[in-house]
Amino acid sequence: TEPFVADEYIERLAWRTPGGGSRGGEAFDPKRLLEEFVNHIQELQVMDERIQRKVEKLEQQCQKEAKEFAKKVQELQKSNQVAFQHFQELDEHISYVATKVCHLGDQLEGVNTPRQRAVEAQKLMKYFNEFLDGELKSDVFTNSEKIKEAADIIQKLHLIAQELPFDRFSEVKSKIASKYHDLECQLIQEFTSAQRRGEISRMREVAAVLLHFKGYSHCVDVYIKQCQESYVKDQLEEHRKSDAEQYLKNLYDLYTRTTNLSSKLMEFNLGTDKQTFLSKLIKSIFISYLENYIEVEIGYLKSRSAMILQRYYDSKNHQKRSIGTGGIQDLKERIRQRTNLPLGPSIDTHGETFLSQEVVVNLLQETKQAFERCHRLSDPSDLPKNAFRIFSMLVDFLCTEHIDYALETGLAGIPSSDSKNANLYFLDVVHQANTIFHLFDKQFNDHLMPLISSSPKLSECLQKKKDIIEQMEVKMDMGIDRTLNCMIGQMKHILAAEQKKTDFKPEDENNVLIQYTNACVKVCGYVRKQVEKIRNSMDGKNVDTVLMELGVRFHRLIYEHLQQYSYSCMGGMLAICDVAEYRKCAKDFKIALVLQLFDTLHALCNLLVVAPDNLKQVCSGEQLANLDKNILHSFVQLRVDYRSARLARHFS
Repeated sequence: TEPFVADEYIERLAWRTPGGGSRGGEAFDPKRLLEEFVNHIQELQVMDERIQRKVEKLEQQCQKEAKEFAKKVQELQKSNQVAFQHFQELDEHISYVATKVCHLGDQLEGVNTPRQRAVEAQKLMKYFNEFLDGELKSDVFTNSEKIKEAADIIQKLHLIAQELPFDRFSEVKSKIASKYHDLECQLIQEFTSAQRRGEISRMREVAAVLLHFKGYSHCVDVYIKQCQESYVKDQLEEHRKSDAEQYLKNLYDLYTRTTNLSSKLMEFNLGTDKQTFLSKLIKSIFISYLENYIEVEIGYLKSRSAMILQRYYDSKNHQKRSIGTGGIQDLKERIRQRTNLPLGPSIDTHGETFLSQEVVVNLLQETKQAFERCHRLSDPSDLPKNAFRIFSMLVDFLCTEHIDYALETGLAGIPSSDSKNANLYFLDVVHQANTIFHLFDKQFNDHLMPLISSSPKLSECLQKKKDIIEQMEVKMDMGIDRTLNCMIGQMKHILAAEQKKTDFKPEDENNVLIQYTNACVKVCGYVRKQVEKIRNSMDGKNVDTVLMELGVRFHRLIYEHLQQYSYSCMGGMLAICDVAEYRKCAKDFKIALVLQLFDTLHALCNLLVVAPDNLKQVCSGEQLANLDKNILHSFVQLRVDYRSARLARHFS
C-alpha cells in the first residue's frame, strides 16, 4: 500500500464535498466544508479507538502463545539430551563388535589365502600338463564363451613359461605363446565387434582383460580408428546420394582437418616411419570416398552449372535456342565465316546481351572451389587429369554455353546493313564478353596453372584455351564487321533522307548561307555516338583497330556520296564546309590514317571551287600530287562548268 499523505487526503475529501470549491463551476461553501471536516474527524476518532482495542487484544494473544512455545521447546531439549546419550552408548557398542569382527576376518584370511593359492597353483599345473601333452581338453579352452577365463589362465601360464629353461620346455613354451597370441587376436576382434555394435559395457569388459596383454596398445589403435571411421561415415553417408554439394564440402573439410592433425602428430615421437604410418591410416579411413571423388565432383559441377545458367535464362523469360552442329549447320558456319553474310532471319534481342556478371561469378566460384577440392582430395598422379576435367566443364558451361551462345545470339540479332533505324547491341555483347574472359583467364592462371604446371596436361589446357579464344574472336570479328556495315548503312539512310541535290547546286547562288548541310550535321552526330560506344566497348589495341576500320569505311562512304552530285561554285563551298565538319569528326577517332584520308578529301573538294586557271597548280600541290590523275579528274568532272571548253582545256 502507498504511504499516507495528509495533504492529499484532505484534498480528496474537499474535492468529494459539495461546495468544497475543488471542482470547477461550484461555489465555495466554507460552513459546509467545516461541517464535513468535523464529522470526518469524529469518524476517524471512533475508528482509532476500535483499532486500538483490536491491537491490544492481539498483543495479549501473542504473549500467551509465546509462553506456550517456550515451554514446548524446553521439553524437546530434554528429550534430545536423553536420545543423544542413548546414541553414544549404541555407537560404543557397535565399535566394540566391529573390532571383534575385523579380528575374526583377519584370522580367517590368514587361513584361506594359502589355501586359495594352492588351489590356483593346482589348476595352473593341470592346464600346463595339457600343453605338455599337446591336447587341450579343458572346457575353458574349447568353449568360446569362456574367453575371459581362458585369457586369465593363458596370461599367467605365459608368465610362468618365460621362467622355464628353453632347452627342456621349448615346445610347451611355443604352444603357450601361440595360444597367447590367438587369444589376444580374438579379444581385439571382440573389442572391435562390440564397438561397432555400440556395446560400451562389453568394450569395457574386454579392454580390462586385454590390459594385462602385450597387445593392449592395439586395442587403443583399433578404438581410435573405429571412432574416426564411424565419425567420417556419419558425416558423409547421410549426404552421399542425396546432397552432392554438402557431401563434397564435408569430405573436403574432414580430409583437410585429418591431414592437418597428421601434420601436428608428426611433431611427436611416433617411430622411425611415422609419416608412412599416418598416411596409411588416413588412406584406410578415406579410401572408399577418394576412389570416386572426381566422378562426384564432375557430376555435381555439371548439374550445378546447368542450374545456374537455366535459372538465369528463366529470369529473362528466354527459351535458349539450340545451336546445332554438323550437316547444314557446319555448312552455314563455313559460308558465314567466308562471306560474312547473315544466314537466316535477324532476331530482335531487345537490347539484351544474354551475358550476366552474376552468372559468371557463380560459375567461377563453383569451379574455384572444385579446383581447391581437387588439389586436396586427388591422388598426386591423378591431379593434372582431374584438374583438366574440371577445366573442361568450365569451358563447356562458361565459354560455350554462356559466352559463345551470347555471341551467336548477338550475331543473329544484328540487322541487315540496309535496315533503317537499326539498334546495334553487338558491341555491348563484345564488351561484356571481354570482361568475362578476363575473369576466366585470371582463374586459369591463379587456380588451374598451379595444378598442371609440371605435367603434360599443361599443353593440352593451353591448346584448349587457345581454341576457345580463337573461336570466340572469329565470331566477335564477324559481329563487329557486320555492326560496322550496319553503322555505314545507317549513315547511308541519313544521307539519302537528308541530302538534297539542291544543297550543292542552289537555284539562287547569291542567297546561300555558307555552312555545313543538315545531312552532314546528322551524320556527324551519329558517328560521334558510335565512336564513343566503340571506345567504351573495346579495350587495348582493339579500340584503334575497330576505329580505323570504321574510319576508312566512313571515308569511303562520304567519298562515294560526294561523287553523286554536281556542284556549282557556291555548292562546292558548301561541300567543302561539309567535308571540313566530317574532318573535325574524324579527329575524334584519333587515328592518323583516318585524319589523313579526310585531309585529302578536303583537298579534293577544293577542285570544285578553284578557278580554272589555277587547277593545275592545285593538283600539283602537296596533298594531291601523289593521287591518281583519274581521281582528280573524277572530282573536276563534278563541276557544273566542266563541259566548258575553257575548263576542259585547263585540266587536260
